[in-house]
Amino acid sequence: MKPEEIISKLERRKLQSLLLRGERIDGRKTMEYRPIEIETNIISKAEGSAKISLGDTIAIAGVKAEIGIPYPDTPNQGAIIINTEFLPLASPTFEPGPPDENAIEVARVVDRGIRSCQAVNLEKLCILPGRRAWIIYVDIYVLNHAGNLMDAAGIAAIAALLTTKIPKVKVNYETEEITVTDTWLPLPVQNRPIPITFAKIGDVIVVDPSLEEERVQDARITLTIEEQNRICAIQKALSGTFTIKEIFSITKHAIQIAKKIREKLPRKPDIKNIQYVEHIK
Repeated sequence: MKPEEIISKLERRKLQSLLLRGERIDGRKTMEYRPIEIETNIISKAEGSAKISLGDTIAIAGVKAEIGIPYPDTPNQGAIIINTEFLPLASPTFEPGPPDENAIEVARVVDRGIRSCQAVNLEKLCILPGRRAWIIYVDIYVLNHAGNLMDAAGIAAIAALLTTKIPKVKVNYETEEITVTDTWLPLPVQNRPIPITFAKIGDVIVVDPSLEEERVQDARITLTIEEQNRICAIQKALSGTFTIKEIFSITKHAIQIAKKIREKLPRKPDIKNIQYVEHIK
């Protein structure tokens, strides 16, 4: 048996003993979320940015916008591309190089939550149908890993998108000439999805697992909640299981916690009368 496996078993016994008494290693209750701080517009060179501190877990997100070619299956829409990097300085277990499977999973879960609830009106990002559209790149970097990177990354992403501005463009449909103006407009964000993650350790479920809890968890589930209190994405991981009763309980807590976190986010822009593309002759 490896030394880390022995440590893990000892940690598990300690954590389970605490959980059976309704306590956690950091003093929280089972359904208590860590304090969260959200800072926006922290990167001057980005079109939008945010920094999230979830307890000691820290993540930043930066947004860049470029005019590119829309996808063939969505010729009348722009696109959002999300990437996540776990910087080596954030944890001894993170290594330099291309994103590993854990970073890829986080990026995909964040992406799925944003897409499934149509957080951004992608049709407003179309400039020339089938030819040109805004491509929105969201890069998420983990600066310190103290557990629950899924939520930190997802909240950082939507906070950054809410602060993003893109320039208005003028288009001549006859010549297909595109002119980027100096008028900056808010990104057409129309929903604010929030991921909430739960871990199951033995028979006890906790929200917002710490790093110590993640090391011994049997199952993990992330529910992304959109503004109408509906689940817009789910990600289940590890071999443990959740009962139907547990899922109902988890959903109830996720909705309540997401609502409180959403109150800390910037407001959605009023995009009803904004013209992102002006047609000229």
